[in-house]
Amino acid sequence: MEKERGEGEPERRERAEPLSDLECNIVQNTWARVYESCEDVGVAILIRFFVNFPSAKQYFSQFQDMEDPEEMERSTQLRKHACRVMNAINSVVENLHDPEKVSSVLALVGKAHALKHKVEPMYFKILSGVILEVLADDFGECFTPEVQTAWTKLMAVLYWHITGAYQEVGWVKLSSSAV
Repeated sequence: MEKERGEGEPERRERAEPLSDLECNIVQNTWARVYESCEDVGVAILIRFFVNFPSAKQYFSQFQDMEDPEEMERSTQLRKHACRVMNAINSVVENLHDPEKVSSVLALVGKAHALKHKVEPMYFKILSGVILEVLADDFGECFTPEVQTAWTKLMAVLYWHITGAYQEVGWVKLSSSAV
């Protein structure tokens, strides 16, 4: 497939809408509450992700054969990965006012998942939706429409940066026959 671009420009992706200062503060304030239960919330997110999208487990040899949510909840490896996910989100949230740092953190996540783990980028979009669901379910009293909007924008920013890292490393989608 030949690219037709002006002056050798890479393919343009529509940039995610940045968060306003107010939205950054909203995310940081709600995150402070979420992060108090970091491991438990992370585990809840991953369990919902794997139960609703079992194909995502193919990337995790340590718990890919687990079907029972209670078994997943007890898995040390799943708990460790949940903490890594939550810590990455924490790094982003703590640095929302520093776009360079956000970009750097998410580039590392994207490149590792593209090159080392070979995770299809669509799973990040799916995971973003699961994160929003779990936060709304578990923190509903503070997850007002305004908060939901700010978090939805944050998830779009995360996805944009991560898929940008995939593009940067030349990610080529595997054909279904190769999977």
